[in-house]
Amino acid sequence: MPKFITIGYGDRAGYDRTPQAVRDAAHARDAALGAEGALIGRAGAPVQVRNPEASGVETRDGPFMTFALPVAGFAVIEAGSLAEAIEKVSTVPCAVAHGVVEVWPLE
Repeated sequence: MPKFITIGYGDRAGYDRTPQAVRDAAHARDAALGAEGALIGRAGAPVQVRNPEASGVETRDGPFMTFALPVAGFAVIEAGSLAEAIEKVSTVPCAVAHGVVEVWPLE
């Protein structure tokens, strides 16, 4: 079955202004995806890694890219199609709490 990477973006302010019942349902959706075998995690502090021309590893704390909303989490899900993957993540916390979820097909 095809796999998809999802990246959730959202902030605490958007989460907090979302009604509790909607948040509870969104967390239940995350739990259901996990029960289906999805690998789900919240984003921690990123580290940039470079090794130009294999000459030596360089690291730098912090994200390489910045966005209007911070990265909140990631998941690897399975779905029969892109449309099904979109449907699966359309009710997760970032999607319903004034954030956004990107869906990337793994090829």
